[in-house]
Amino acid sequence: MTVLANYGLLADAVICGALVACLPLGRWRRPAGLLAAGLALASGLAMAVYGTFSTPSVTLLQLALLALLTPRPTPLSFRPALVLLLIAAVFYPLALGWTSFDPYALGYQPRFLLLALIPLAAVLYWLRADRWLLILAIDLAAYASGVFANLWDVLFDPLLILLALFIVVRGAFGKKREQQRGALTD
Repeated sequence: MTVLANYGLLADAVICGALVACLPLGRWRRPAGLLAAGLALASGLAMAVYGTFSTPSVTLLQLALLALLTPRPTPLSFRPALVLLLIAAVFYPLALGWTSFDPYALGYQPRFLLLALIPLAAVLYWLRADRWLLILAIDLAAYASGVFANLWDVLFDPLLILLALFIVVRGAFGKKREQQRGALTD
């Protein structure tokens, strides 16, 4: 197995563990998540996830590690998830060939993409979004390691987009439910 395949398999096991760690298990949340990660690797579930979704992005792995190991919730809340969905709504149709411009190709020699990340890093610094700034820095270090051929593969992937979609839909319905409750109590 290549380094990238090994990374993908282990990352998918961590992601499976993080999903279990998101369940309301109280003080058993972290141990259950760690156990689930090991079981996903041993049972072949991580291999099935890897076969279905391919290699997860380093961003998704970091969010999964935060969900698995820290008591604080991950920084992927409604607004960052919405921004990620908006980026994906532009990126994926272009990358799938709807036009002659392919943004995915920019990730192979990402000079302009790296330059575009400088203002993003400045905004994250200005907003004091330290966790997102650290995630971006680790993403760039992972790309610099040479394991990934394309910078886009480090930044996001379809599974991360599905997670962002889930968060946005849940947030939208949560707000709608709160408004309905408020209307009933008025």
